[in-house]
Amino acid sequence: MAFDGICIYHLAKELSEALTNGRVSKIAQPEKDELLFTIKNYKETYRLAISASASLPFAYLTDQNKMSPLTAPNFCMLLRKHLSGARIVSVHAPEFERILVITFEHLDEMGDLRKKRLVVELMGKHSNIIFTDDQDMIIDAIKHIPAYVSSVREVLPGRPYFIAKTMEKIAPDALNESYFTEKMMVKQMETAKAIYTSLNGFSPLAANEVCHLASVDPSDPVQALSEAERTHLYHTLVRFVEEIQTEPAKPQIVYENEKPVEFATFPLTVYEGTGDTFAKMPSVSAMLEHYYAARNQVSRIRQKSVDLRKVTTNAIERAAKKKDLLVRQLKDTEKRDQYRIYGELLTTYGYTVEEGAKKVTVTNYYDGKELTIPLDPQMSAMQNAKKYFDRYAKLKRTHEASVEQLKECEEELAHLDSVAASLEIALAEEDLVQVKQELTEAGYIKKHTTGKGKRERVSSKPFHYISSDGYDIYVGKNNYQNDELTFQKAAPNDWWFHAKGMAGSHVLVKNPEGTEMPDRVFEEAGALAAYYSKGRQAPKVEIDYIQKKHVKKPNGAKPGFVVYYTNYSLIAEPKIDLLKEVKGEK
Repeated sequence: MAFDGICIYHLAKELSEALTNGRVSKIAQPEKDELLFTIKNYKETYRLAISASASLPFAYLTDQNKMSPLTAPNFCMLLRKHLSGARIVSVHAPEFERILVITFEHLDEMGDLRKKRLVVELMGKHSNIIFTDDQDMIIDAIKHIPAYVSSVREVLPGRPYFIAKTMEKIAPDALNESYFTEKMMVKQMETAKAIYTSLNGFSPLAANEVCHLASVDPSDPVQALSEAERTHLYHTLVRFVEEIQTEPAKPQIVYENEKPVEFATFPLTVYEGTGDTFAKMPSVSAMLEHYYAARNQVSRIRQKSVDLRKVTTNAIERAAKKKDLLVRQLKDTEKRDQYRIYGELLTTYGYTVEEGAKKVTVTNYYDGKELTIPLDPQMSAMQNAKKYFDRYAKLKRTHEASVEQLKECEEELAHLDSVAASLEIALAEEDLVQVKQELTEAGYIKKHTTGKGKRERVSSKPFHYISSDGYDIYVGKNNYQNDELTFQKAAPNDWWFHAKGMAGSHVLVKNPEGTEMPDRVFEEAGALAAYYSKGRQAPKVEIDYIQKKHVKKPNGAKPGFVVYYTNYSLIAEPKIDLLKEVKGEK
């Protein structure tokens, strides 16, 4: 992720054009570290979202509104007191730092014109939103940082605000050949690192892009560069900085396996030819909102599902240990038939055994070979035979019980794998409700009834896609939805798909006319079955498919478990970017 000084420089330009001379209409604090400003500028209304989250700090213009708490936090009340109705004078990013400075102009209690600044520091875990006066004295901050937390700088009311300089860097527009040669090119490190540790605003991504444009390996040590390579790198770097300052931003997002992995406001030629996909965005704010919405959704659901994941993981570990124990027990019962044969042979040849013998060699009438049987010299031949029959009977019982328990254990592991797969594809909180119900009904979570013991209301629905040929394709998000799709929604002639031999969603293709479908529909449904399975990261996945009328559910089977005895197979690539998903179904 590259929310670097270059991105913030372009964002500041965009915000300045949209917000300068606008007036603050509303201020809200929907989260403990997030602000939402409503700003009216001429006939336009803008919403500026700012977050100082340690994991996902951001700032961008958005059309989305958020619910605010009934009682506004103290920091929000302070901002409302000073900035309600205030005019935005400027928005800028000082020296390509990862900082936005928004300057406001307002009238104080005496009617005098005053200026205040909102400093938004977008620095990962050190992110903060700091409110200062025109003399850079801190009025308050969304996060207080006392001296015992940071020895570099206190962020407390009444303290002076300054930008902490923890590394010796210069602004990119101050770069000259002397600095490049005498400072950057003498560092004992890789070329890309020498760039981003010397220039403000440069992330490793930006440094790698410059190296790529200059045809220099970013991992090469600085000392390994020839004079010609250094000269070319310098001129490439200068030209790159000039384009950042003079050219409009070119916001784009890089996707890997349908997930956003990078964004930048300059062309990312370093990713060309990697197989990743690019999406050009209409503005820096749109790029940031889209990227953070996707990342935040995954992060939020991960956080919401952490307890369910822990329950599932612990249950899988217990079941796996039980399976290992049962496998060892079965191995220990492999000699049971040998003990039975010992008993039978001793019963037959016992009269030949001498008293006090430690062993006896007899002919095994099952294969005609000689067999030596160990004996307890303190026992008679018949007593030794009984001992072996008792051992055989005990191991036989153990074997039969272990086989049955192993089957149950393997079914439990398969069920838990399917639950884990359901948690992986959950996109919203309502998707987790049925998973929790399934774990509760299976006994992994203790039941807690509220009111009259009613279940939680479920609003989650299966995924719904439209194939390239217009066929409706449905994908279950969990085992309950899988059962519902297969045994309630499906007609006998609809087609059913599932990843072979692994946990995954049931995929249903509706075929209302019962006619022959194009091959492309089977390929796209197979791709969905591969994508929504444990094989999502594999290059290819084998898919079973069959008409629904051949799919059966055994009595007493766990949710999502089905059987079928004849099927077709295809190999699918788990890529669904060309399929259209139908959103917002109820």
